[in-house]
Amino acid sequence: MECLIVYLSCDWPPIYWYHLLRTAAQPTEKDTTMSTPTTIGIIGAGAIGQAFAKQLVRAGINVILSNSRGPASLADTVKQLGGLARAGTVQQAAEADVVFLSVGWGAAESVLRGLNLDGRILIDATNPVLMPGLRKAELGGRTSTHVLSGWAKGARVVKAYNTLLSQVLASDPEEGGGRRVVWVSGNDAEAKAVVLQLTERIRFAGIDLGGLDVGGALQQFPGGVLPAINLVQLG
Repeated sequence: MECLIVYLSCDWPPIYWYHLLRTAAQPTEKDTTMSTPTTIGIIGAGAIGQAFAKQLVRAGINVILSNSRGPASLADTVKQLGGLARAGTVQQAAEADVVFLSVGWGAAESVLRGLNLDGRILIDATNPVLMPGLRKAELGGRTSTHVLSGWAKGARVVKAYNTLLSQVLASDPEEGGGRRVVWVSGNDAEAKAVVLQLTERIRFAGIDLGGLDVGGALQQFPGGVLPAINLVQLG
């Protein structure tokens, strides 16, 4: 039996909590027929991007790390990550099996509109926060991932890894006899299954929140109830 402790808030409508608790109580199905991606391209080499790269390398997965300043600026970072990591351009990262986006919200649109991501799985680890001042971006009543999907034409977008602080994401995912939870949502079932399988491979506990309308709203920062909550799934 699996056990998951969830902190409740009275500020959210009951339908959101019903969906969250019902989903969390059901073990995520694993598709053993689907192959795990061998190379992940990371766009955005800040704290979140580096933390995710660290977990991928630990699991034996190749990483292409990129940023806006070019591969030379990442030489020391990839050296620390180890032989499975290499620095590349944003375009090279975008050509990997799966693409992980962890840039600031203010840069996301220009980055995505300059890439051809048609048919590619894009993990959205961004949050709609504008700097300076941690201002919430205007989303027109939509989730941030819905907005981002419009910039990444043709991409199969999955929301994941945006709710953990970088130091938590970088730490050992196995803790206290369980595994740290990563929430996953998306409207493309096959793309979501790939991300869930990848999450399992790097030893996190992936939990499927369903589609972006509800799952994406729960994950969103600011506004959602799941960001910065560090949960461990037991069993």
